[in-house]
Amino acid sequence: VQLVESGGGLVQPGGSLRLSCAASGLTFNRPHMTWLRQAPGKGLEWVSSIYSDGSMTYYADSVKGRFTISRDNAKNTVYLQMNSLKSEDTALYYCATAMLYGGYWRPLKRGQGTQVTVSS
Repeated sequence: VQLVESGGGLVQPGGSLRLSCAASGLTFNRPHMTWLRQAPGKGLEWVSSIYSDGSMTYYADSVKGRFTISRDNAKNTVYLQMNSLKSEDTALYYCATAMLYGGYWRPLKRGQGTQVTVSS
């Protein structure tokens, strides 16, 4: 599986961005997908996840109500719509295949990431 993120950039506080994650090399069973982020000097943070069929979505409290995850399986693409962005959302954003284990989302294969910078 190869994952390629895009859509990052510089945006002012309160602005919006939509990240995309294009997947290739998927097997017949499409995986659950997740978005992670890593801010400068901090560890990897789980942001959001979506079931393989898109029927269920999950969000970290820090982004709930502002971010929306979705997927288009016909295009093998996962999206993260980010609204009302804050400076604390500044990070390198990764998409990853994932599994739900023990009540936690475990990332498996992830891409190279796309940088999101929220600043005036």
